[in-house]
Order: sequence, then C-alpha cells, then structure tokens
Amino acid sequence: MDLWIIRIILFAAILISGFLVRPFGPNLVLTLVFGVVFGLFILFVECRIRALSLKTVLGGAVGALLGIIGASLVSPVIGRMNFVHPEIETFVQILVLILMTYLGMLSGTSKGEFIDLASLGGIFTENALRKSCKVLDTSVIIDGRIADICETGFLEGTLVAPHFVLRELQQIADSADSAKRNRGRRGLDVLEKIKSVPGVSVQIVEKDFPEVKEVDLKLIELAKEMGAKIVTNDFNLNKVSQLRGVEVLNINELANALKPVVLPGETMKVFILKEGKEYNQGVAYLDDGTMVVVDNARRMIGRTISTQVTSVLQTTAGKMIFGRFPDDSEPGSRQERRSYDRGGMSARFGNGEEEKERLKER
Repeated sequence: MDLWIIRIILFAAILISGFLVRPFGPNLVLTLVFGVVFGLFILFVECRIRALSLKTVLGGAVGALLGIIGASLVSPVIGRMNFVHPEIETFVQILVLILMTYLGMLSGTSKGEFIDLASLGGIFTENALRKSCKVLDTSVIIDGRIADICETGFLEGTLVAPHFVLRELQQIADSADSAKRNRGRRGLDVLEKIKSVPGVSVQIVEKDFPEVKEVDLKLIELAKEMGAKIVTNDFNLNKVSQLRGVEVLNINELANALKPVVLPGETMKVFILKEGKEYNQGVAYLDDGTMVVVDNARRMIGRTISTQVTSVLQTTAGKMIFGRFPDDSEPGSRQERRSYDRGGMSARFGNGEEEKERLKER
C-alpha cells in the first residue's frame, strides 16, 4: 500500500512539473500524454530493477558511471572535428554518450555477480544478514514441529512467511472439509506461537511472482532472490530446491538424525504391543515411532521385556529394529520366562502371602 502512495505522488509530481514548465508550449494535452508515458516508463524500470539482485543493480550502476566518464573523455575529441553544422556535432556527442552508457551498463550487469558485497561493508552488510533468513513452507507450518524447534533455540534468526503461503493457509482453514479446516487453523496457530518465541522473528513478505502458478516454485524463486534457505518437510520440494541450487532444511531429516542409535548385540526394553506378521513374532514401538520386531515374543504381548538387538534396517520409510527373545531351547531361557510369567501372575492375582492372610481372616 505504501508503494502505491509513493507511485501516485510520483505521477502527480510529473504532471505538475509538466504543467508548470510547459515543455510543449500551450499544448497541455501533449504535455499530459508525455507525463503519463514517462511515469509508466519509470514504473516499468522500477519493476525490472526490483526483480534484479543487488549485485546486478550495483554492477549496472558502476558500468553506466564508467560509460559516462568515458563519453566525457571522448567529447573533447569530437569537438575538435570540423563538422559542417554544429547540430551534427551535438548529435554525435549525445549518441556517443548514450552508446557508452548503454555498453557500460550492459557489461556491469553481466559481471555484477562477481562482486563480493561482504568485503565492501557498510550498507551492504545487510545482504549478509539475509543469508540467515529461512523461508517457511506451508507443510512445515501445518506440521507444527517447527515451533518446538524454535523454542529449543536450535533455529534462530528471521523466519520468512510469504504472503502466498499465508493465502494458501487461509484457503485450507476455510475449506469445507473439517480435516483440512483443522489443519489450516493449526498452521495459523503455529505461526502465532513462533512469534512469541524470544530470539525468533517472523517476517511477512508481500513479494509475489504472478508469472509462477505453483506455490513450491514461488518459494524457490523467493529463496533465490533473498539468498535464504527453505524450511520444509515436503520430499518433492526438497529435491526440486536442490536441483535449483537452493539450500533446504528438512524437518523429517532432522527427526531421523535425532533417533537413538541402536547397534546389534545391545539389549533394550520394549513393550510388546501386538502380534507380528511372521510366526511367533511380537511388535513393539519406541517413543519416536520406530518399529521393533521381536522373534519368539508372541506370548509376551502386553508386557515389557528385554530383547537383544540382532539387526537394524534403514529404509526410505524409516528405521526398523529386529530383536530376539530367548526361547525354551536356549540356556537360561526357562528361568527368564518364568520370571516374566511370575510377574504377570502377580500383577493379575496378587502376592501369595496376601492370599494367605485373606484366608486366615475368613
């Protein structure tokens, strides 16, 4: 909204200047048309500059300045030439000025990416700070774990929430489907929660890319323009971003990296929840959702046992742990089973001494 106010003021200034100066004499219509065309040209240049990076703009400005300096050095040489008409000399000087300015600007914009802004310091140090920005994806906002990560202090800096992501969240929150509606509202609540975390700031960016239709591609373009990273848990967006040269912070990869490491031969305690697919297998789950398949543990369903890890399988879907519970043929297995059975009987019927006391009372 503020930009449109500035643009309106610019148009008004151009029209008022044309009315006061009268560059075309009493012809006010021609002056009005010229002012409108000139204002639209300035807006077109502004839109093109906003789409360019700071390095490209700086390189073009330096190149144009060098071109103007070169044209000013050539102008005295042109002035020493004997032209038939002075108007031709002025025209040639203007033509050389435009040509050298254009060539300098063209060369500067093409070589601007080689400029190291960090070494210049001053006002350009802000560009280095933008590297710490993280652009949030819709999926990672709805997921909600990003708020917990921010509270732990492992993720700091500026989290960028683009306007088109908020618009997508609003559409999901207004959906007729109750499940989608709850997910959208959850995402909005997560953003409010992140705003209250100290050390983390949420910035709403109005930048949009009308020529790009998909939200994922808009995220990539915004991250490239800002020099930021994308925070997501979308597998496809992760791959496309890496192909486009944009760094990605994947929440799912972080969760997999934080899973406890279990090596074959170690002993762990698990709660057998259900029967496995194979014969005499029991299935348990760790706190992080990792499945543990235990051989010879079918009859131990509903109990906590100690199992020895035999192997660990890492797949794209997650991690699976395989263990073994001693059977009757192994040494010491009968005594171990009796201890589990005795514990189960005690839990169901109580201690034998307590039963004797009840009989005496009778």
